[in-house]
Amino acid sequence: MPLRDNPLFVIDLHYTVPFEQVEPHLEAHMAFIQAAREDGFIVVAGAKVPRTGGVIIASAPSLESAQARMTQDPFCTANVVSLGFTQFKPGTLCDALKDA
Repeated sequence: MPLRDNPLFVIDLHYTVPFEQVEPHLEAHMAFIQAAREDGFIVVAGAKVPRTGGVIIASAPSLESAQARMTQDPFCTANVVSLGFTQFKPGTLCDALKDA
């Protein structure tokens, strides 16, 4: 499904505990990221610099569906992050994303 068909979401993950408490959940979180990338939910994701959390750009039909999907992230189930969501409708895309 082309990106223009869904709103995009900037999902801001902020660690709510020291990274030492986040780290045990990192492998499961990365498996969640990989699966979500493969099925088209995640467009791009990465750690913040400095490492205080992460940022995800996601594509979903609605805010509610994006929020529901993120409840499956092991960081969320372990309660080691807080999430912020900003929804936007893509208007300008680079050529590499036009048919994504």
